[in-house]
Amino acid sequence: QVQLVESGGGLVQAGESLRLSCAASGRSFVMGWFRQAPEKEREFAATISGITGRINYADSVKGRFIISRDNAKNTVYLQMNSLKPEDTAVYFCAAGPLFSTRSNDYIYWGQGTQVTVSS
Repeated sequence: QVQLVESGGGLVQAGESLRLSCAASGRSFVMGWFRQAPEKEREFAATISGITGRINYADSVKGRFIISRDNAKNTVYLQMNSLKPEDTAVYFCAAGPLFSTRSNDYIYWGQGTQVTVSS
């Protein structure tokens, strides 16, 4: 069982930056970030493999968000730059064995952290 705890959410203005952190209680092969806006489906944002370092981003965040991880601390980060109002959502950290963009492939989930971007 792996527990995930996110932090770093908040309220910012458009164009500003935020960094999310997710601390895992154990080692996970793949860690990712998903987000869910009000009345919308949860969607993939970014993922990173702890073995190969391979990274994948959703097109909507590519070029603005940077995912990274510190394996020694079992922590994954999401640096979010040039934030837009449409980035407003609850951001969830997830962990699992597969390098995937599908939420069903992730086994462990955090509680989520709110990110609100005002225009």
